[in-house]
Amino acid sequence: MAISPPSDLVLDVVKAADPMEVQAAQEKLKANRAAFAATSLAENGKGFSNTVDVLDHIGQKSGLANIQNRTKAEEVPESYRKFEAMVLQNFVKSMLPSESEDVYGKGATGDIWKGMMAEQLGNTMAKGDGIGIAKQMYSEQLRRQEGKIVNASTDDRDRNTALSMIDDFQRKTFGTPTADAKADRTG
Repeated sequence: MAISPPSDLVLDVVKAADPMEVQAAQEKLKANRAAFAATSLAENGKGFSNTVDVLDHIGQKSGLANIQNRTKAEEVPESYRKFEAMVLQNFVKSMLPSESEDVYGKGATGDIWKGMMAEQLGNTMAKGDGIGIAKQMYSEQLRRQEGKIVNASTDDRDRNTALSMIDDFQRKTFGTPTADAKADRTG
């Protein structure tokens, strides 16, 4: 029977170890490996912050980064924009990775941070022209209102006031006697 001392010793140690401690040690090794990889990328100029800087520079150069310099084609009410932002927030939240505990945290706190990230992305995308949801809904509402006839019924007092104002205007403008003055002369 052949014995391989290094591998047998390692297996005996692993078998004797507490499974929870083994799992914790493996997670620490993975975290250390990830930290080392991130540090190596950052040192070589290929890290996250460098990538963001490059994207910011490209955005500034093309003029797309500044949301304020977009032209406003049509003024859409804020309520429609807020609705579009909410719809976009739900879309973005569903697209964010579900296994993102390393980025947002674990449990309810992680869900809150993820929701806040989706909310900010949705609000930013809805600014300016957005993707057109608010504009489409607003133009549809305007089209619906064009076909409606406004009920402008008035009572007799309002009607008489309006007629007297018309008579006064005619008298002052044309120098013609009002209907009441004509009735006084004939009667």
